Amino acid sequence: MKEKTKVSAGKKIWNAITTVLVVLVVIVALLLVGARVVGLQVFTILSGSMEPTYHTGSIIYVKEIDPAEIEAGTPITFMLNEDTIATHRVVEVVPDEDDPSVLRFRTKGDANDSVDGNLVHYKNVIGTPVFTIPYLGYVASFVQNPPGMYYAIAFGVVLLALVFVPGLFDDKKKEKAEASKDA
Repeated sequence: MKEKTKVSAGKKIWNAITTVLVVLVVIVALLLVGARVVGLQVFTILSGSMEPTYHTGSIIYVKEIDPAEIEAGTPITFMLNEDTIATHRVVEVVPDEDDPSVLRFRTKGDANDSVDGNLVHYKNVIGTPVFTIPYLGYVASFVQNPPGMYYAIAFGVVLLALVFVPGLFDDKKKEKAEASKDA
């Protein structure tokens, strides 16, 4: 009788651990991918240029913004070039001399001493950050590139095995127990 109690207590602990792991994986997946469902884009802060507002290794969630709504003091996420995305604060809105409807933005990182060298064209603005999660960017960067991607896939497979395999053995034990009762 005592052995059965130990098994059920161990099983309860095992179930609790696997449930917590599954919940954590689902939460991280929702934070990294689920935000896109509600129209947010997710970016990782890779430098300290916006410290202390956005810390290195944080993830920022960016929503679209109408360039006409951007004013001095607004943080914006924008394309520097084809490969680089940055988040800096607007220090000045600069309308085009020939066409005032064409806006450019002079930007500066909060931790930088001087303004950025080039103006940001309104077509390069992705949006404005709405919130941030510290340190999650390290996880996102790790799982988006090999070998981290392989580790994440392996972890998922192992987690699925940990959740489902013990139940298979329990079913086999029940079948054997029922077969021995019938005999």
